[in-house]
Amino acid sequence: MLKNKIIKLLVGTNNKGKLREIKDLLPKNLEIYSPQDFKIKSPPENGKTFKENSLIKAKFFSKKSKMTCLSDDSGLEIDALNGDPGIYSARWGGKNSNFDLAIKKVFKKLDKKISNWKKKKINAKFTCALTIYWPGKKAVTKIGTIKGRISNIKIGKRGFGYDSIFIPQGSKKTFAQMLSKKKYKMDHRYKAFQKIKKFL
Repeated sequence: MLKNKIIKLLVGTNNKGKLREIKDLLPKNLEIYSPQDFKIKSPPENGKTFKENSLIKAKFFSKKSKMTCLSDDSGLEIDALNGDPGIYSARWGGKNSNFDLAIKKVFKKLDKKISNWKKKKINAKFTCALTIYWPGKKAVTKIGTIKGRISNIKIGKRGFGYDSIFIPQGSKKTFAQMLSKKKYKMDHRYKAFQKIKKFL
């Protein structure tokens, strides 16, 4: 079943930034669709891990559309906040996933937890779980991570989500300051995709 060539693929996200990034990673010969093409709303994400939420989305969108679906669940994990926001990364931005609000929340929590944190190294990582779900209940999930630290100010106009406060290891720039071509070749989503692309 897994060896069958995928020609049409539903990318299971209603997040435009995420959809754009995943599309840029996918083989150009694929016909790519999104839930918006079928007017499918996102399911409740009630898993306890990135892997569980990724599978929940892939299975839900695949069943609704009757298509093979690739879904992502990803987020920022900050060591000093015990791994938060983690699987709640988007939800920290409220109903509309407003990441300006989410970033303010990160800074506020760090202010409470660590005195003068802006002058310290705050370790963090981005994690991505990618799941392909085939109609017929076959699924595969792969995980990618990238370590880094939290910027003490929001900086950069590119990317989306928490990109403007995450500085990957070995860099002095946030993801939001980088050209997308550079970011795409090093981030957590790229690393997960390298492990799962053989199924596409």
